Amino acid sequence: MSARVTPRPLTTRPTVSVFIPCYNYGHFLRQCVGSVLSQEGVDVDVLIIDDASPDGSVAVARELAAEDSRVRVIENEVNKGHIATYNLGLGAATGDYLVLLSADDLLAPGSLGRACALLEAHPEVSFVYGYVPDFNTEPPPAKTEVRDWSVWTGPEWLELIGRRAHNVVSCPEVVMRTSVYRDLGSYEPRLPHSADFYLWMAAATRGSVGRINGADQAFYRVHGNNMHLEKFAGVYTDLRERRKAYELLFAEHGDRMPDPAGLEALVRRSMARDALQLTCRAYDRSDEALLSRATELMEFAAETDPTVRDTPLWRACAERVDRYKNGQRPGSRHRAVAVADDLRGRVRWRRWRRTGI
Repeated sequence: MSARVTPRPLTTRPTVSVFIPCYNYGHFLRQCVGSVLSQEGVDVDVLIIDDASPDGSVAVARELAAEDSRVRVIENEVNKGHIATYNLGLGAATGDYLVLLSADDLLAPGSLGRACALLEAHPEVSFVYGYVPDFNTEPPPAKTEVRDWSVWTGPEWLELIGRRAHNVVSCPEVVMRTSVYRDLGSYEPRLPHSADFYLWMAAATRGSVGRINGADQAFYRVHGNNMHLEKFAGVYTDLRERRKAYELLFAEHGDRMPDPAGLEALVRRSMARDALQLTCRAYDRSDEALLSRATELMEFAAETDPTVRDTPLWRACAERVDRYKNGQRPGSRHRAVAVADDLRGRVRWRRWRRTGI
């Protein structure tokens, strides 16, 4: 269980290095950088790396650097891709703490001061995260009042998210100790889809995890050009990439976990269950696109955790797949299950928004 902690004010003035990778997001860049430079209570240095954008993004970046000495620009001569660009920027961090902020996202007012207050008060914490509302054009009014802090030990946090086997951290809100990032090395190029998920979990093997509760810490822009939506769409791909992240975590950092075998077994059960639940939901909601991958989803579940074949959930999936293949539409029982599942989903979302798990 997390320790709920009464927030303390920030009494120091730490330095935060904010790295902003940019590819064809020049039209968002000024708003993004403005959300960083307006942060209070901390000293910020901003590094924009333009990954050879053809849309003129680098001209905007140069203008911002000319207007404020806290902003620097690196221009990739050729497109290096997101992982190499992340590592180039984060490797240049000089502050006490660092942030990776996509050029289309925003920091919430006061977020860096709130995160640094927790990190300064709890030197055992590797990184801090919080709630991140979505937006499209303009962000909603930011909630800035902190209810409390959560602090988990690394093993506690890994077990909690292992029960879901989902990434509970958005990314733009994360403030990490630069020393922890240096110890971990870099973003993992073998995980182009799930490198951030892997990084948070690896950081939890180096220390505790903190969360700001009650306040909005950043804003995530949703639009058709989001990198992970454009290049890695599809729940099947997401499942496979999450499993790869876990497999690499246990291979590279298992020696820093108190019970890696137990945690791995928990994660495999969770991921297999997730794949089967997706299959059942697809049938209950007549989701043809997902139903076309039903066999692959069930194979993924059995491959991830062979014991899942002996569960009632497996039998429920098999029954639905047979009905689908025979042209039978969902009955009233399946529609009722879908309604109940939607209600549970809303409860889970509210719990995640409030607690971060």
